[in-house]
Amino acid sequence: MSIRAATDADLPRLVALHAISFTPAWDVKALKALMASGAEALLAADGFILIRVAADEAEILTICVAPQSRRQGQGRALLAAACARACEEGAKRMFLEVARENLAARKLYEGFGFSEVGQRKSYYPGAGDALVLAAALPLVSHGKSA
Repeated sequence: MSIRAATDADLPRLVALHAISFTPAWDVKALKALMASGAEALLAADGFILIRVAADEAEILTICVAPQSRRQGQGRALLAAACARACEEGAKRMFLEVARENLAARKLYEGFGFSEVGQRKSYYPGAGDALVLAAALPLVSHGKSA
């Protein structure tokens, strides 16, 4: 699977992917600002992941895969690529927030060794709670190919 760094030319595609995955969705201005502030987007055929590295920690700001391409390995490949990229930049630990009720995403993260380190009450619109997950880098396989 081909994964590459996204550029400003990819912003409309990133916005479209984010819009079919999240409400509210980020617009071009928001994504451009995140990328200008040091966040890096990695793009696959029908998905992308946005990460930010600061010192020895990294965070996943968003990950999304088009509905028709879910459960085909793109999310797993994007997550592995992002964690590898964060390692290259010196990160020793990766963090993310995930909706408590998003069982598919939680299963993906757990397969990579992410575990709960905190919670954020009413984090998402509509008062949805988020779980804060973290994993040590580099990733170690936990029954799935990392």
